[in-house]
Amino acid sequence: MKFQVWLALGILAFLLASAWADDVLVLTEENFEKEVGQDRGALVEFYAPWCGHSQKLAPEYEKLGASFKKAKSVLIGKVDCDEHKSVCGKYGVEGYPTIKWFPKGSLDPKQYEGPRTAEPLAEFVNTEGGTNVKIATLPSNVVVLNADNFDEVVLDETKNMFVEFYAPWCGYCKNLAATYEKVATAFKMEEDVVIANIDTDKYKDLAEKYGVSGYPTLKFFPKGNKAGEDYDGGQSLDEFVAFINVQCGTNRDAKGQLTSKAGILSSLDALGKQFVAASIDERKRVFSKIKEVEKLKGSSASYGKIYLKAAKSYLEKGADYPKKEIERLQRILDKSISPAKADELTLKKNILSTFA
Repeated sequence: MKFQVWLALGILAFLLASAWADDVLVLTEENFEKEVGQDRGALVEFYAPWCGHSQKLAPEYEKLGASFKKAKSVLIGKVDCDEHKSVCGKYGVEGYPTIKWFPKGSLDPKQYEGPRTAEPLAEFVNTEGGTNVKIATLPSNVVVLNADNFDEVVLDETKNMFVEFYAPWCGYCKNLAATYEKVATAFKMEEDVVIANIDTDKYKDLAEKYGVSGYPTLKFFPKGNKAGEDYDGGQSLDEFVAFINVQCGTNRDAKGQLTSKAGILSSLDALGKQFVAASIDERKRVFSKIKEVEKLKGSSASYGKIYLKAAKSYLEKGADYPKKEIERLQRILDKSISPAKADELTLKKNILSTFA
């Protein structure tokens, strides 16, 4: 029974990782010959979602796709053989995963027989496709814990810690790795939220101390409970993000962007709506209440200042100001800007919506 549960989790994690592999083109019966055998070479993985070897390859293949994203002469794609049996049958696929190279303008593939990791796959594609792409090594947003820093980092009362206890040989841990990195990336702008992991093969004493008996084990160490709480929720990116938002009072989406709830203070929001609905004379009285934001502390104080500035600008520039300012901010947000700037403008936009 336990094996069946872990198998189900492994398949689920693989499916989710596949769904998020934006840089790997999903090929189907409908689009295969429209994409493959055309004006660029194509490396295609034929896989089955229940196959352990396919699950193990998934993060490596995603890394490959990300590295070749800008290579216009090469396509990195994949076919789910459970869903598209006719395509896999046509190209003689008998085991999973099967990886084949389709030269430019040809549907006569060459079998890949090398190691199933990103670097040798990239070398093969470079040789066949005439490219010179190197596997991108991106800095991780996951904090790596060890015996020396565990207590200092995890037991910090100013931080909410989410910790994965993993084993490097564990297939389920490998499947979770790409998702876990995205969780860390989603919350990298939150100073009091830390996403971390620890190799329990190296630090068995810490695993034993926290009752770790299976892998991966996920524990949440909130500011108010440094004994740690088991995380028993789902292992999709959205489920992780939703859990952390609820537990930590954050408002992030799966891409790390602030949601429309960020910065909203219920008391000031009510005053803002009252301000907009009031008569001119009454509006000044409500404004005087909004000015009391100066008594607020912490992040509420910074949000309060935005409410106050929005109300003041409304009085000075008229009722059209919030709508025009929101449109201006959105035009900037649509451009490529830093995460910190995006957070700043999103907070302003969210609060201005109260006055629009």
